[in-house]
Amino acid sequence: MATVYLLTGSNLGDRTLQLQQAAARIDQQAGSIEKSSLCYETAPWGKTDQPAFLNQALCITTVLSPTALLRALLSIEQQLGRVRAERYGPRAIDIDILLYDDWVVQEDQLAIPHPELPYRRFALLPLAEIAPLGWHPTLKCTVEALLLNCTDQSPAHPLD
Repeated sequence: MATVYLLTGSNLGDRTLQLQQAAARIDQQAGSIEKSSLCYETAPWGKTDQPAFLNQALCITTVLSPTALLRALLSIEQQLGRVRAERYGPRAIDIDILLYDDWVVQEDQLAIPHPELPYRRFALLPLAEIAPLGWHPTLKCTVEALLLNCTDQSPAHPLD
């Protein structure tokens, strides 16, 4: 059984509903949700001329390998209407694998830990809420330390 941290995000349609539906399907198809952060409204990253996102970090336990988990998450995105039209473009749902135990994976379609994690406040804030002492296996530091050293100061506000 592996402990995995995911980040879900949406900036199209009913963003809250999209995150709820993603969490329900992850729990049914990918692994058991053990913890979830608050939802954070965040500024778009990479392509800024689009609506704000809602992001949420999830901690799951799974028996799936990293590759099988990625396949399951991509299937869930597709089930929920994800269309991959442009890099960093608007999307109904996005599900990223941030950390998978202390594994390091480098494949064509999969990199764990997520290579952009140290530079993305919108991912680090909700992740630090549920796993401040989570360990980044290549940078050899905690999620909390990553957040403290993150140079991205994009707006991110927790929702009640």
